[in-house]
Amino acid sequence: MNNSLLVVVLASGIAYGTPLLYAALGELLAERSGVLNLGVEGMMLVGAVMGFWAVQRIHATTALALLGAIGVAALAGAVMAAIFAFLVVTMRANQIVSGLALTIFAGVAGLSSYLGNDLNLAKAPALVYASWACVVLVGLYLTRTRLGLNVRAVGESPAAADAMGVNVSAYRYAHTLAGGAFAGIGGATFSLSITPQWVAGLTQGAGWIAIALVIFAFWRPTLCLVGAYFFGAFTALPFALQGHGVTVAPELFQSLPYVMTVLALVLVSSRAARLRFGAPAALGTPYVREER
Repeated sequence: MNNSLLVVVLASGIAYGTPLLYAALGELLAERSGVLNLGVEGMMLVGAVMGFWAVQRIHATTALALLGAIGVAALAGAVMAAIFAFLVVTMRANQIVSGLALTIFAGVAGLSSYLGNDLNLAKAPALVYASWACVVLVGLYLTRTRLGLNVRAVGESPAAADAMGVNVSAYRYAHTLAGGAFAGIGGATFSLSITPQWVAGLTQGAGWIAIALVIFAFWRPTLCLVGAYFFGAFTALPFALQGHGVTVAPELFQSLPYVMTVLALVLVSSRAARLRFGAPAALGTPYVREER
């Protein structure tokens, strides 16, 4: 591999890895509270289309338009997450089924959006820098603050956390909504900076990769960053190779999100495997206070 190809792959890895990183950080927060959110892809799609919609209607400078669109995307992702949280926390519905249903719904709804965008891409690096700050903040939050320790307790043993006076439902709601907001920002990164337009299926399975990333990163924010850039580089590799006259079957890379998600879910399908990988002990398990 020559130097120019290596530089292209590394730079593209950061660009394509940034939305994965945002989504993975959001999923990490949700899973630390014990909620397995398979609706990340749908939340990213909604964030992408709403961020795109917002930047078309904010009559301001490019920087302000970008900031406003990111805020709208985060809000849209949080709204979708609120629906999911109501189903799995309040109604105690199956988390896997609810997440898949939400993604299917969002994918269908996204088809009604329209094309066209004139956002200046010079502001794209700001999203990269902000993602690095988020990695640091999430890491410090989970390990150095009382709230972070509480959410980890909720994910490990909700009954014990409840006995200590921690509101399990509130923590799960809050961190699922935060996860949805992160996913919305990740989706908007696609429509506002990577491919400045909206097309159906724009995220191309990035939400599924983000879910797998959290598991392979052992629920650690810093490893999510490394993994996101690795998968980002892997995504960009076929385009870089084509630019150097090397043809690669696109189906190989398009299947990656689904293969990685299935593998990740298999790895944490048993309690023994979850404990070995460091997963929250109560991940995916509804909490019913009366059963304490």
